[in-house]
Amino acid sequence: MELRVAVSKIDKYGNGQSGDTVEVIERPNGGISVVLADGQINTRSSKAISTMVSHRVIDHISEGVRDGASIRAASSSIFAEHQGNVRANLNVISADLQTNTIIVSRNSPVPVFLITDDEAVDCLSSECEPIGERVDISPSIVELPIQPGTAIVAFSDGVYNAGRLTQQSLDICTTIEALIDEQEPTAQEIADFLLNRAIRLDDGRPKDDMSIIVMLVLPQSIDNIRRMNISMSID
Repeated sequence: MELRVAVSKIDKYGNGQSGDTVEVIERPNGGISVVLADGQINTRSSKAISTMVSHRVIDHISEGVRDGASIRAASSSIFAEHQGNVRANLNVISADLQTNTIIVSRNSPVPVFLITDDEAVDCLSSECEPIGERVDISPSIVELPIQPGTAIVAFSDGVYNAGRLTQQSLDICTTIEALIDEQEPTAQEIADFLLNRAIRLDDGRPKDDMSIIVMLVLPQSIDNIRRMNISMSID
């Protein structure tokens, strides 16, 4: 098998800096974790908060702490330091080779979507809270075996709410199902397709920061080489 991870992001139109942060780390016992944080301070988007949150979680994971405990520790420390004045929507998507599982951790009102090998699309939308507003906040966690054909799609609220101001919406399930019915898209093609649809719903001017993560398990690996590809536009 081979694991592919793709990230696509765009800033809010007219905003010089995104409030979303995406970080990737190799797990100490094998595997990879991807963290998506959308930070706010006094209800305003904050890159500093999302960066702090993602780094706190990654620091714990890098020390071998399980994802749920890492998130709870980060949330408690941020609450203690800021007395509930900051918050962050948070998703952590991990492929843990020690347990041979994919772990999906959510502290966000935005659902995460799961694609299985029979091309069915499930919505993971159990109730959970953003971190930072109080102590003892736990994530909603789903753990499933690493199997070929499995894909996880997570995104920030800028994607999920695209088109709402013009009474349009992005039907994520239908969009993903139509895409995978027509072809066998790569992780990057899924991320780019969803991001471009969201941008179009906002008339080409994103009303909020948009970030999408796709983790895809392929049935075969070409070789044993690990590759990471990054592309970033620079004004």
